This record gives sequence, C-alpha cells and structure tokens, in this order.
Amino acid sequence: MILGIGSDLIDIRRVARVIERHGDRFLDRIFTDAERAKAGRRAKSEKMVVATYAKRFAAKEACSKALGTGIRRGVWWRDMGVVNLPGGRPTMQLTGGALARLEALTPEGYEARIDLSITDDWPMAQAFVVISAVGAAKP
Repeated sequence: MILGIGSDLIDIRRVARVIERHGDRFLDRIFTDAERAKAGRRAKSEKMVVATYAKRFAAKEACSKALGTGIRRGVWWRDMGVVNLPGGRPTMQLTGGALARLEALTPEGYEARIDLSITDDWPMAQAFVVISAVGAAKP
C-alpha cells in the first residue's frame, strides 16, 4: 500500500549559485557524507557535480513531501540521504526525525520501502519518491 508520494523539480543553476555563494557551509548543512563523496567522484566537470547535488536536493524535497512533513516537524535535510542499493537502484536512507516519521507512518506488521527516481536534463533536475508499506519478511 502506498503511504506517501512526493515530487520535486529544481533548476540546477539555482543550486550552482547557492554553492558558489555559501560553499561548504551549504553542502555540510544539506548533504550527508555519502552524498558528498558521490558528488566528489563525479568531479569530471563542475556541471556534473552540481547536477549530482541538485538531484539529491530534489530527492530530499520529494521525500519530505512523501513523509507528509516537508522540512519541518523534526525532519531535517541530513536526515534524508540518497544511497544506491547493490544493484544500483537509488533509494533514500533515513535517520533521525525522518526515520521516526517513516516508522510512525508504517502500519504494524509491514516494512517501509522507498522507491526513488532521479533525473536531470540541464538546467533542470527532478525527483519522485513513493513510500510503500510491504508485508514484512517471515522468519
């Protein structure tokens, strides 16, 4: 069953301006260490690095909408991080207030699954998040 859906669209150039203006202060406040490492590995061009950050920013916005909170009520930017599963599929790893909200949304006897789709086509980046409750694995 679907527990929440969120989407976000952002202009990559806007993220570039914020990074240019605030640098590490912005990056440290918004992105997890894993996300920053991923962007660092994409350092072939500044455009790719900024697009990587913009997609992850959009994913955080979409996830906060799917949680039904936005960036408030105990859900903060670094509580949501984009990670890739072993097969490469992106998902969100939640901690802190975001994880608490996810646990409150998930019915007893179910596990939460977060599906994420992220893309960019200069100058826009987009993310969709669907949070579902799936039957818990049987022992």
